[in-house]
Amino acid sequence: MRRFSIMLAMACLLGLLAIPAWAGVALGNPQVGQVAPNFRLEDQNGHWRTPADYHGRWLVLYFYPKDFTPGCTTEVCTFRDNVIKLRQAGAEVVGVSLDDVKSHEEFATKYHVPFPLLSDANRQVATSYGVLTSAIGMHFAKRTTFLIDPNGKIAKIYRDVDPEKNSAQVLSDLNTLKKAST
Repeated sequence: MRRFSIMLAMACLLGLLAIPAWAGVALGNPQVGQVAPNFRLEDQNGHWRTPADYHGRWLVLYFYPKDFTPGCTTEVCTFRDNVIKLRQAGAEVVGVSLDDVKSHEEFATKYHVPFPLLSDANRQVATSYGVLTSAIGMHFAKRTTFLIDPNGKIAKIYRDVDPEKNSAQVLSDLNTLKKAST
């Protein structure tokens, strides 16, 4: 029985280490040039999303603290207003917070959000991207944006972003990075 337990533990460990999206990534502190941490999260419409869904396209993955707060509302609306330009530049936009799916559904409906808002209620993705923080006993994601290239590598990280300017800055940098790669 003990031998079986040891073999099972080793198989689990080897299975964890074999996850390709984690290769080269220091969990909790991803860097430019590294493969973006993997995730599987549910959006406001009940669809499960992973980075593989965006393979071959640029991905704007932005973390925000809380639905319906002033800064987060400003940020989601600026991404909403720039989503066509971002898509024309070859990028998809995805927002992530610790709020549940129902909150995201209400937030997306109220502000006519045309892109996925992912629920990271268990905090695992915010942790793997190094954006989980807390204050006054409440956990939330720091306002941080990751621009991920079509191969799944982090091309740029925006920390402590200005909610009004973030989407325009990402669009500008996306166009610059695309020109540099051609």
